[in-house]
Amino acid sequence: MLWRLIVSDFINTAYQGLRAALQAIYSNAMRSILTTLGIIIGVTAVISVVAVMNGLSSNISRQFNDLGSDMVTLRAFTSANQEMLGFINKLTYDDFLVLKGKVKGVEDMTVTMRAYSLGASIQYGRDTIQTHILGTDSSYQKVVNVYPVEGRFLSESDDLRRRRVAFVGSSVIKKLNMPENPTGEFIKLSGDYFRVIGVAETLGSILGYDQDNYIIAPFSTIRSLNGSQVTENIEIMFRPKAGIALETIKSQMRQILRSRYKIEEGEEDYFEFVTAEKTKEQFDSILRSVTLVASGVVAISLLVGGIGIMNIMLVSVTERTKEIGIAKALGASSNIILYQFLVEALVLSLIGGVIGIALGYGIAGLIILFLPGSPDLVVPMWAVLLSFGFTTFIGVVFGLAPAIKASKLVPVEALRYE
Repeated sequence: MLWRLIVSDFINTAYQGLRAALQAIYSNAMRSILTTLGIIIGVTAVISVVAVMNGLSSNISRQFNDLGSDMVTLRAFTSANQEMLGFINKLTYDDFLVLKGKVKGVEDMTVTMRAYSLGASIQYGRDTIQTHILGTDSSYQKVVNVYPVEGRFLSESDDLRRRRVAFVGSSVIKKLNMPENPTGEFIKLSGDYFRVIGVAETLGSILGYDQDNYIIAPFSTIRSLNGSQVTENIEIMFRPKAGIALETIKSQMRQILRSRYKIEEGEEDYFEFVTAEKTKEQFDSILRSVTLVASGVVAISLLVGGIGIMNIMLVSVTERTKEIGIAKALGASSNIILYQFLVEALVLSLIGGVIGIALGYGIAGLIILFLPGSPDLVVPMWAVLLSFGFTTFIGVVFGLAPAIKASKLVPVEALRYE
């Protein structure tokens, strides 16, 4: 029976304290808004930053998954020491042929080369744009998972006969004002005409980088147009067969290339392996760092908001000194006064937190609309819970000082206060 009375008394006290706090907040609406402003700004900033960064991370993950996590790129690597000595390491087409003939366990392997002599200028009619020109073979389609929405991809005969044909990204079509289906049209690359044989499916942008602004031509064609004056440098892309460990394939390639280039034991490789998963992890790491730093910076505004609550509540105690004196004269204990002011500070913080979360969602949604690739709006639950937890903490900590001051007022002195 006693515990029921204790619980009932506690609930009644809590209710009365909450009611008094809400009445005080309502009767001083403008002051309450100004008090919570710092909390609102801080929580809004935290939610916005976390939402945008998580949306970008989710978008990047999806696009890397489309590429395939098992795709690997082998390319030349030049260390800082070698660059200082004037060395630039490169891989050649002969390296590709040797690896393709000797390495076991590879499902598909392709070679790529940039078009150096052609520059990056493409012309159609009177329109000219800058783009990426890549030379490769028919295996590129399987390795990279690129497929046409119009026409076809490169064939083996295109490469064998050095045909001047081009497979183009969708952005190239739009920027050059070409027909919706430009198959059969001719584009001009530094004096050489290439016939469009296909248009790639749209990939969209990733962190502002247009993945559809490119042209693919037969490797042999680009190689011959580059000429002997351009030092050959290629990249090799491949996918392991199902059930074959990537490390096994990398070990074979490493052994062959180190032998070909007579790299002595203890010397670092002149080449490196880059996987889609590794690149994705690098992007995620950068985004996580940016999120943490930005969240730390905007969290300072929460602390400023907490200090604002404390200052305003201290002013409120001064303004309501006579009111506190009357309450104590009528029998209100110091604990009741402390509780009332503490609840008022806590409610102000929570109201600011709720408004901040709502504004954070809205602002993040607007920001994402203007970002390339239109990332998803992703707000993790931990960010919401952390915002509520932090605002509660601020309300309690910074509301404690004015609450204690109010509870220690002497009734007689408080009643005399003018």
